[in-house]
Amino acid sequence: MTDSLGDEAPHYAPHVYRKRTRYLVLIDAAGAMVARLFDESRRPVAEFDASSEEVAVMTTGLHPGKGADAAAWDEALDGHNRQERLAADVYTLDV
Repeated sequence: MTDSLGDEAPHYAPHVYRKRTRYLVLIDAAGAMVARLFDESRRPVAEFDASSEEVAVMTTGLHPGKGADAAAWDEALDGHNRQERLAADVYTLDV
C-alpha cells in the first residue's frame, strides 16, 4: 500500500489502431460485383455489395485505375481469376 491516496496516474493499455483503408476494388465474384477494401499493404479490410450507396459515396470525384492484375495484387485477390482481375476497377482512396 502506498501513501499516495489514489493519486497515481492510471495505467492504460496503448491503443492499437487499424491501418487506414487505402484501396477500393470493384471486382466480379462469380457473377456478382463486390466492393473490397484494402489497407496500404493490400490486406483485406472489408467486403460488401458493390451496388451499395457507400460505394457511390466513396468514389465521388475519383477515377479508377483499370485492372488489378499487377503482381502487388496477387495475394490480395488470390480467389479471383485473371479475367475478373483485368476487368476490376481500382480506386485509391483519399486518406
